[in-house]
Amino acid sequence: MSNNEPTIANRLTCPFCGNDTDFFQIAEDAIITTHFTQNSDGSFTQEVNDSQVLGEIKLFCGECEEELPPEFFDRFNEMVF
Repeated sequence: MSNNEPTIANRLTCPFCGNDTDFFQIAEDAIITTHFTQNSDGSFTQEVNDSQVLGEIKLFCGECEEELPPEFFDRFNEMVF
């Protein structure tokens, strides 16, 4: 039986372990400013989240936790919507 499911070109795959689903990034020297409004019941609602990254941002495999090459990060950035 043939698999007629389409494949995605340029799908990121970890060169170390083959993972192609879970990734994370780490930003160095980041300033994260989050504005909240307190509700009448004492809980908080996030209104604005503003981040400034002053250092490097690196992409890692979510399975083996290896740092991925810069070209992987470039492709990742192109595909985040």
